[in-house]
Amino acid sequence: MATYDDPENTLLLATTKGDVAIALRADLAPKHVARIKELTREGFYDGVVFHRVIDGFMAQTGDPTGTGTGGSGQNLAAEFTPTPHKRGTCSMARAANPDSADSQFFICFADSSWLDGQYTVWGEVIDGMEHVDRIKRGEPVADPDKIVSAKIAADA
Repeated sequence: MATYDDPENTLLLATTKGDVAIALRADLAPKHVARIKELTREGFYDGVVFHRVIDGFMAQTGDPTGTGTGGSGQNLAAEFTPTPHKRGTCSMARAANPDSADSQFFICFADSSWLDGQYTVWGEVIDGMEHVDRIKRGEPVADPDKIVSAKIAADA
């Protein structure tokens, strides 16, 4: 993969479809970015599947059980901003409670403006979106693609 301007705030995902680089937006969601970096450095995301992938919408991952009901066990307070959910946006999944985001996140395939201001945006794909586009679809996904490994570029 290429090198990036801020390796401490670049998330590198090696997926079964190819490598993806995500710029972490601590300016938008400092607590979420800190938690994602912490989980990444613990190896939490390694081997985790994309369990919910909706064509034309998004690919969701970050649940170690692969069911959509699991997480790391630590909920985060919402850090909502007016930042638009557009192609390549990375945002936290959550339940009905706005402060229920944990480890699950999604990557938008397309503009999803109805999510703006209601989900915490924490990153943006800066390389490898073509690999995200190839992730197998489904709810749940049969034989899902996965994150083989996740690293912070500064550690890679």
